[in-house]
Amino acid sequence: MKEAASKQIESILKDYHWMMNSIKILRDSMKDAGEGLTAQYGIEATLPKPQGVTSDPVYKEVVRREKRYTRIAQYEKIVQIVQDRMVVIQDDREVEVLHWILEGKSYIWIAQHMGFSDRHIRRIRDEIVRKMSVMSDRSEKCVS
Repeated sequence: MKEAASKQIESILKDYHWMMNSIKILRDSMKDAGEGLTAQYGIEATLPKPQGVTSDPVYKEVVRREKRYTRIAQYEKIVQIVQDRMVVIQDDREVEVLHWILEGKSYIWIAQHMGFSDRHIRRIRDEIVRKMSVMSDRSEKCVS
């Protein structure tokens, strides 16, 4: 179980930056719900429609947006895992490395910025993952 938690947290750390950007962009794009859509009126509304499919553009837009809201909720749930566990990272170096990882910087960039080797940054990352996965193991035991 511990190995699975470590792999999950490591994966989330790698994907965190683009997920946060996607959440921001998706939320912004969803602000103007249905703008510019019109339903058919008059003679067009009385014409036969294909069987089994709705041709209502408003309905299609609602379905599309519902899928996007679901995607936003999935991303939020995933990034919340890391955000809940950030409190266990206390060491200054670990806090700095975690910050830059969450900003989407490469290990080489972080190493150059901090004056360490990229192997050292990876060891610090491994320690961050270990601490976060230990916290997730404790929270699972409390729930059981």
